[in-house]
Amino acid sequence: MKQLPTNEILVGDCIELMNQLPENSVDVVFADPPYNLQLRGDLHRPNNSKVDAVDDAWDQFDDFAAYDQFTKAWMSAARRILKPNGTIWVIGSYHNIFRVGNELQNQGFWLLNDVVWVKTNPMPNFKGKRFTNAHETLIWASKTEKSKYTFNYEAMKASNDDLQMRSDWVLPICTGHERLKGEDGQKVHPTQKPESLLFRVLLSSTNPGDVVLDPFSGTGTTAAVAKRLGRKFIGLERDETYAAASRERLRQITDLADKEALQVMQSKRKEPRVPFGRLIEEGLLHPGDKLVSPCKKYVAKVRADGTIMTPKHTGSIHQVGAAIQNAPSCNGWTYWNLQSDGKRKVPIDLLRQKIRSDMQPRMQ
Repeated sequence: MKQLPTNEILVGDCIELMNQLPENSVDVVFADPPYNLQLRGDLHRPNNSKVDAVDDAWDQFDDFAAYDQFTKAWMSAARRILKPNGTIWVIGSYHNIFRVGNELQNQGFWLLNDVVWVKTNPMPNFKGKRFTNAHETLIWASKTEKSKYTFNYEAMKASNDDLQMRSDWVLPICTGHERLKGEDGQKVHPTQKPESLLFRVLLSSTNPGDVVLDPFSGTGTTAAVAKRLGRKFIGLERDETYAAASRERLRQITDLADKEALQVMQSKRKEPRVPFGRLIEEGLLHPGDKLVSPCKKYVAKVRADGTIMTPKHTGSIHQVGAAIQNAPSCNGWTYWNLQSDGKRKVPIDLLRQKIRSDMQPRMQ
């Protein structure tokens, strides 16, 4: 098997380069393909100054058929190297995102979300003949419908003040100190993406150590954020000027020594299962200990076999909790509390978390 060239910016045609990589070797692909803006002449402001629009050769195609063929080719190459449980992100404007989305489905990707990046500081509409284009769309898709993809729901919720992260992301475009400029003071790349956008993408859908590939790397925003977050990156770029700017940008980023700080909060469903009887085996609970309900109305006695009992019911913490409430079900871990000293109540879920913590390997 060919070795994966991680943490590198490779120069060349992205399709050819991806075809040289091992199959099923990449966790996430983030693609910011050419927009195919179909510009017809220069765009000027009301004061007749020229707008610095995207008029580079890499964004020019003869017609829609040529663009569609290009999309099919790079996406097929990306799909081959994506792991079975991997995902792909594609960003675009109204010029290309619908054609890209169509090809994603044609190739068998399973659409998970379309995320709207609402720009707080979009470029004005100078001609006044249309609405101001104030957003771009990201499509997030898994390799197949059955892929067990990564989604760090709890981490995204925690980063959003404990509110579910929505699919409309209000973020500024890349400006100020983050914008890479050449010796002439001009922008190195016309469509450099903000690191805040890639931060959300990678934090939500990757874990430390995952491999992230960007087939249209540009000035290396994806690679830069991946390095900051402890992910491995592969950037593909056909323009040596952009690649050189990326390498210099990456050179200035220091790997974080505190690897534990890069860990993301995991979903409870991913945490190791701990049966109630384990608490007794570990000595965190003892036969005869008393568990009380939140309202202190009900008291249950812990038994040696991992069951609990009240005057009328015996069974698991879930069964007894449901029975005394006359409810169809009950999460006994969050319902019962240990009456430790007659006054203070300790949720038994805290005891479970202690065992889970001891089960986790320490980060080096």
